[in-house]
Amino acid sequence: MKLIDRIKKIGFPHSYALLFFLIIICAFLTWVVPSGQYDTKTVTVDGSERTVVVPGTYHQIAKIAEDGTDYRQGLSAVLEAPGNGIIAAVEVIAFVLILGGAFGIILKTGAIDRGLRALADFLGSKGILVIPLMMILVSLGGSTYGMSEELIPLFIIFITFMLSMGFDSMTAILTLFLASQVGYIGSTINPFNVLIAQGIGEVHGNPLLWLRLIYWAVFTIIAIAFTMRYAFKVRKNPESSIVYDSDRVLKAKLFGKNGETLVSDTGAMHFTGKDKAIITVFILGLAVMVYGIVTQGWYMTEIGALFLALGLITGIIARFSINEMCEAFVSGCADFVYAAVIIGLANSILVILQNGMIIDTILNGLAGLLGGLPKALFTTILLAVQAFITLFVPSSSGSAALTMPVMGPLADLVNINRDVIVLSNQFGNGLMNIVNPTGGVLLAGLSVAGISFGKWLKVGLKAFAILFVVAAVFLWVATLV
Repeated sequence: MKLIDRIKKIGFPHSYALLFFLIIICAFLTWVVPSGQYDTKTVTVDGSERTVVVPGTYHQIAKIAEDGTDYRQGLSAVLEAPGNGIIAAVEVIAFVLILGGAFGIILKTGAIDRGLRALADFLGSKGILVIPLMMILVSLGGSTYGMSEELIPLFIIFITFMLSMGFDSMTAILTLFLASQVGYIGSTINPFNVLIAQGIGEVHGNPLLWLRLIYWAVFTIIAIAFTMRYAFKVRKNPESSIVYDSDRVLKAKLFGKNGETLVSDTGAMHFTGKDKAIITVFILGLAVMVYGIVTQGWYMTEIGALFLALGLITGIIARFSINEMCEAFVSGCADFVYAAVIIGLANSILVILQNGMIIDTILNGLAGLLGGLPKALFTTILLAVQAFITLFVPSSSGSAALTMPVMGPLADLVNINRDVIVLSNQFGNGLMNIVNPTGGVLLAGLSVAGISFGKWLKVGLKAFAILFVVAAVFLWVATLV
């Protein structure tokens, strides 16, 4: 606890500051790390062309080329790197902003929020069933469209339900937050996670989609079993709850003398026919996206167009005016500007490494160091590295932009499918964010429940450990496919 308190007091550096600091470090490395390069060739994978390095062809080159080109990156290169990185990643950044704008319209309708609230109301009297059913839905949302921030307004509602049914507030946090994170870990078509990483890594068609579906189901079952075991233990012996004392204070705030809830009546927010139509359109849109990716080779442009259409259709169903749709689109874009800039800054690091001609030197070193390891050990190390990076770059798209340019070619050198690297990114990102002290959604839920981060760690670390072991095994299995 003392260590955690010290870390919270010192604070973590902002992701932008951290990435800019990495740009400076990488620029320094271009002066001391030998420049070199591999020969490359173009191959066709699943009907799409991909540029790959040729193993065994690495050779060093002079820091100053015969034509006068200086590969050492100085102050001007450092200052120009963010702009160059954003320009180089413009396709991915445009994709993120269009998706953000489209989701801004969809979420402004409130249909998804009211749908989940209606489900919670419907299941509230059915006791323990509310936990697995809600976790399946939330996990499915995390797996398909990156459901996360949408949970914040649901925390107070679900905490109230859990307390009224004899559970504790920690059960509510596990039901919502843990479910969303295993959805991220088991992402199938999540555009902010899988599709962006595949785009950066030049992976087309989501070749391991069938395996991702299996992984998602297993991760979700594990999370449900973990939460149900905890919930049964608390209901059998309430005083065994790790948040027993804080829940007594919370109950005094939430319930009146007659046991009537003091929170706002969710029944006033009826789940309407419009909401059903919007959710139906949204689900159909996801089905179309899967069809397009798997059978038509859709990429970021086509997927972005589909989500833009979904945003417009839902806005029309909700009877938004043109101005309302535009304002919602702008608001949605604003919510994802952080992630878009993260991608640009992460790409800036790649620009420095490429211009300094040391990225192939790094790849050659990694291939020599890790290439001879058994695949199970290699993928476990890879998973740990991805999780560590997430500690500083919580954004799944940001960590993908930071790691895929290096890890993708490394996969070619050690003869594994590049989509395994995509899996390692989504596994590591989702896992670390279970216990990440910089996670906004987690901290929001804990704040509502009055739970300290230290108490969360006592429960969350157990789930993290179990899921990490399973993820490491699954990542090794993926190398055999």
